[in-house]
Amino acid sequence: MEKEIKVRKTKIKENFSDRLIQAFIYFVVIALCLVIIVPCINVLALSFNDGADAAKGGIYFWPRMFTLDNYKEVFADGKIMKAYSITIARTAIGTSLSLIVTTLAAFALKEEDLPGRKIITMLITFTMLFGGGMIPTYIQYKNLGLLNSFWVYVIPGMVGVTNLLMVRTFFESIPDSLEESAKLDGCGYFKTYTQIILPLSKPVIAVVGLYTAVGHWNDWFSGAFYMRSSKLWPVQTVLQQMLSRAMASSQEVTTASQAIAQANSAVTSDSLKMAAVIVTTVPILCIYPFAQKYFAKGAMIGAVKG
Repeated sequence: MEKEIKVRKTKIKENFSDRLIQAFIYFVVIALCLVIIVPCINVLALSFNDGADAAKGGIYFWPRMFTLDNYKEVFADGKIMKAYSITIARTAIGTSLSLIVTTLAAFALKEEDLPGRKIITMLITFTMLFGGGMIPTYIQYKNLGLLNSFWVYVIPGMVGVTNLLMVRTFFESIPDSLEESAKLDGCGYFKTYTQIILPLSKPVIAVVGLYTAVGHWNDWFSGAFYMRSSKLWPVQTVLQQMLSRAMASSQEVTTASQAIAQANSAVTSDSLKMAAVIVTTVPILCIYPFAQKYFAKGAMIGAVKG
């Protein structure tokens, strides 16, 4: 009887400790979710609130004076719609070409009979550690005729070394027996790549595609530094320039009448900034639900197995 009582007490203690640990994990996860979600809700509320009223503070989860003036100001310039078409085009074309080139290169690098495989891998990895710098890069793009061209958004970023190594690692995790069976059936390298490797690589392709698409969508630097004409600016560059002008104008207030007019304005540089954040963030967030089921699996397998 004493042994049974001791065993029961031990089980009760273990169950209590397990529940305590589980409760702590739930608390940490909920806290992290709130840390991420609360600022997003605050930005959304400020984007729909009157700018002058928002400057007073006290707005957290919903707008106090609802208005659409911030979004009207963002879309008032006709350049924004043209910029959206440029951004969508570069994201679609750039991501597609990047996936094609990256998966082809990864498939070649995973083949052990590739001549100079180790040297090629070492040279590719070297580019992760050292870059040419901004000025040599600009000169190189100029010599290649990429400046003031749509292709400056696409060609330089077609291959990312991190993505390439991730895809190669994933390809190496696919059993060699499948490739050998394909070769016995008369498949060449390209047919093996298209009919065996790619169908089994949807998780890592989704991950790499999502990373690449987000990179293209969020990039404002290329438009600002490599484009002489604003006609080919992506939406991020247009909004960055718009916010810069709004902040500059707010700092150039010199007279009392101008200060009063700005204080009573429904749109301020801060409220415009919040609307710009929503305009640029929401479209790319819509892609996540479609890639989520592949995301965790692809990231884990591509990063862990080797």
